[in-house]
Formats: sequence, C-alpha cells, structure tokens
Amino acid sequence: MIASLRGTVVSTTASSVLLDVSGVGYRVLLTPNHVLELRRGAEVTLLTHLVVREDQWTLYGFRTDDELEVFERLISVSGVGPKSALGVLSQLTPDAVARAVVDEDVAAFKRVSGIGPKSAGLIVVSLAGKLRPPAHAATDGDSSTSGVPPAVRTDVVEALVGLGYAERVAAPVVEDAIAALDDDGADVAAVLRASLRLLGPAKGAR
Repeated sequence: MIASLRGTVVSTTASSVLLDVSGVGYRVLLTPNHVLELRRGAEVTLLTHLVVREDQWTLYGFRTDDELEVFERLISVSGVGPKSALGVLSQLTPDAVARAVVDEDVAAFKRVSGIGPKSAGLIVVSLAGKLRPPAHAATDGDSSTSGVPPAVRTDVVEALVGLGYAERVAAPVVEDAIAALDDDGADVAAVLRASLRLLGPAKGAR
C-alpha cells in the first residue's frame, strides 16, 4: 500500500496533482482547496490512500492524519464512495465533520454533492463515537456552548455560507463566536453578528 508520497509538483488540475517522485509520476486526487495551495516545482509530502478496483488504481491525497482518518472512516460507511468522501472534506474540516456527527447534523452532509439523505443519515449513525472529538466540543466543566442548541449553529453556518463563506471556514468560527459570547441563551442573530466580527469583511470568503 502507498501510504505517503514526497515529490515535486509537476502540474495540477482542479482536483488533482501530478507528483514527480524520483522520476515516477503519480496522479493524486485532492480537494480543490488543497490543489490551490500547491505550486509547480514545489516539493510536497502527501499522506495517501490507495483505492484498488478491477480496472483502476486511484490515489487520494491529504494534508494531515486527521483528514486521512476522516476519509477512511467515511468510505467505511455503506453507500459512501471515495469521491463522495473527498467531497465531504472539500466542504468540511475534520473538526467540522466530527462536530456534525456529535450534533447529529444530517443537513451538513446533505449539502455535499453526491451525498443523499440516506447516506447523510448513515454517516451520522455509523461514525458516532468513532471520530476524534471536535476541538470546540464542550466538556463537563464548560458550559459556554452547552446551552446553545445545535439548530442555532446550523442556522448560522447556513447563513454564512449564503453570504459567500466556505462552510469549512464558517463552522469553526461559529463555535468561536458562541464561546466568545459566553451566553447559553445566544440566539441566531447574536451568534451571526459575533461570527461576522470574527470573520471580518472578506476573511474566509470563497
């Protein structure tokens, strides 16, 4: 199994990179955001997952162990293929995926192209307790976010997406905003205003 690659970027497409590793070229599928970070001639290291089919071998690449872990967990869910799993990571950070599972936020996965209602529900059920807890999850001794319903988080994230911010950027900012408010009764309007202050006029926009 090819677990990682280190080489020079030869070229990129919207969803892949051609990596020269000691004279051998590897085509690796990435999220669009990851592709945008790469520059021709730069040396990069990718963590990889190799999918072997009868007619094709396909490499998927990732920046971090967390991304790779979430990808591998996602493709273990019935009905979720590698391309759909990569699509999830194109929209959500590993932390946001874990948070959506904890909050049973099926809608977060339904917004991903290729993920239908049934698959979205299966992701939430199948991955419960199997992912690293989200970084902003409240602990027993922390009530700063425990009183804010998951629906408020979802509504604010959807509002930010509608304003042009990428969901993978918006979701963690919403958690930071709730924590900054330090108010269990924070409503959608208050959280949205606080989130926009954290994001600034252009930060994180698509």
